[in-house]
Amino acid sequence: MMSDEVQVRGTVEKGFEGVREAFAVVLDEAGVAPEAQLVVDVGGRRVVDLWGGPGTAGDTLTGLYSITKGAAHLVVALLVQEGVLDLDREVAAYWPEFAAEGKDRLTLRELLAHRSGVVGVDGGFTTDELADDRLMAGRLAGQRPFWEPGTAYGYHGFVIGALTGEVVRRATGRSTQEIYEERIRAPYGLDFYLGLPHHLAARRADVLPMLPTPEEAERLAADVAPPGSVRDIAFNQHATPPTDLVAFGNAPKVVALGPTSSGGVGTARGVAGMYAAAISEVAGRPPFLKPETIAEFARVHYRGTDLVTGNDDVFGLGFEELSARYPFLGPDAFGHSGATGSLGFADPDSGVAYAYTRRRFGFPSGFGAGPENHRLAEAVVRAAAGR
Repeated sequence: MMSDEVQVRGTVEKGFEGVREAFAVVLDEAGVAPEAQLVVDVGGRRVVDLWGGPGTAGDTLTGLYSITKGAAHLVVALLVQEGVLDLDREVAAYWPEFAAEGKDRLTLRELLAHRSGVVGVDGGFTTDELADDRLMAGRLAGQRPFWEPGTAYGYHGFVIGALTGEVVRRATGRSTQEIYEERIRAPYGLDFYLGLPHHLAARRADVLPMLPTPEEAERLAADVAPPGSVRDIAFNQHATPPTDLVAFGNAPKVVALGPTSSGGVGTARGVAGMYAAAISEVAGRPPFLKPETIAEFARVHYRGTDLVTGNDDVFGLGFEELSARYPFLGPDAFGHSGATGSLGFADPDSGVAYAYTRRRFGFPSGFGAGPENHRLAEAVVRAAAGR
């Protein structure tokens, strides 16, 4: 019997009862309430809207970390679709200062595929810099890359949004945050913000730290990046002080400015709604991405070892390629995970737009999304197919 603390709340449409059952099992097995939300749209229609945990309601806003990269790169995909940006043009053609230190031949395509080699800066960033994409871009422009640009892949966890965002700003005169607000968030009324308006502050709940078991704590202590390693630099652990992810996600300046790599604030409703609008008709509006745009951004642009994490990985353009991890998804499924264990994606084959958000950090699984997403997403796709 589940305790009251992890009771499932919310609604599911007929045929999606199995998703509710899967979510209940996830909450029950967590040990400590993950403070989670699960929302699914199919064909632009909401079919699952669930939440659980004593401190979380369906409209509770919280830090979404790298799910934010999905919002940022939907903006880039739109601009590529409209011919404003060219994937095979050099980044320096838009942003001349970026050519420093041998980065002059890197293309936008290679940058979006996390192949620039500029995963951080010497000496690290302050939290104020991490909160401000333009401050980061100013430092990154002159930074020497940590491998030869275009030759390898490594996750640009804190910086990819600042890098692609500066390309957007140079090409359009506007920030990624501004374009996202005007073209995506506001038209669809999405509860997912790149810069949280002050009047919504009362609905925001802090991200919560992991509560590891003794065994997990021992494994975490043994998995510290060597000082000066690419991983150390990419996750800003060489800064003084090193970046603490929980404190970062709750920092007022991060919440207010919405840095596009990791600073978005929202609900699962907002994330699912965003992906639904990308692939489905919503409220009489056609999907804002064309199938050929989705195919280009979703297809594999790198398969191999991540130089930052050391994990085997598969990546598209700005989005994680998901069908390799979740074989029940179609080849054009695209989305992004978040550091707490969250995941948002769209699967054009099934019409599913999926969002699982959690406030409490889970134990790292080697991939940003918590392992529970496999069970949840598989139940969703099965229900959507009527199986």
